[in-house]
Amino acid sequence: MASWGEILAQSKNYLDRAWWLVVYPGAAIFVTVTAFNLVGEALRDAMDPRLRQ
Repeated sequence: MASWGEILAQSKNYLDRAWWLVVYPGAAIFVTVTAFNLVGEALRDAMDPRLRQ
């Protein structure tokens, strides 16, 4: 089964010849984790009554 982490781990061996095999899955992981983090923080800010003034 393919996953971004597995693709990233296997592409380390080809870093000197095909840098894009590492960059694109790494960027996809970064963007996805950052998006989930920002959505989670926005939901927390919207729903936490202690943060309202």
